[in-house]
Amino acid sequence: MTASAARADTRPSPRKRAGNGTARRIDADEIGLDALVGHAGYAVRRFQIWIFQDFIRTLGDVDIRPTQYSVLTVIGANPGLSQMAVAKRLGIERARLVHLLDSLEQRKLVKRIKSKADRRSHALHLTTPGETALAKFKRLAAEHERHVEARIGKENRERLLRILADFT
Repeated sequence: MTASAARADTRPSPRKRAGNGTARRIDADEIGLDALVGHAGYAVRRFQIWIFQDFIRTLGDVDIRPTQYSVLTVIGANPGLSQMAVAKRLGIERARLVHLLDSLEQRKLVKRIKSKADRRSHALHLTTPGETALAKFKRLAAEHERHVEARIGKENRERLLRILADFT
């Protein structure tokens, strides 16, 4: 089923069980989405899944995930930020960010330096290998963005970014 057909699909969902109580097999494309067709959240989530899968595929050789890329990019653009500032800006739970930073530190991409102003806090910096790696990650992420553009069109990609700008 095409994306436009899915948007227009208002068929009732097929029954989960055949009349005799056994589950029947249905191709995924044959399953009606009912009210989900008109839900922005559902469409955005499906697009997000596709986006993440393509990002992971495109950056698979360098073993970097979307959240790791976001953290490295923010640290690279803002050396010396605290963990709390990065977590708040990216909307990541602090405990999850600590785990993520541990893994990036083990890979020698990020270093934590105790803050001189607040010894309970750490300033985050990319290492020299981290700077080199981030440059490569950005090139691959640009390739991923070309995939997005190929999928939805240049104008739609630009429009989507404008629409979502209020949420960044």
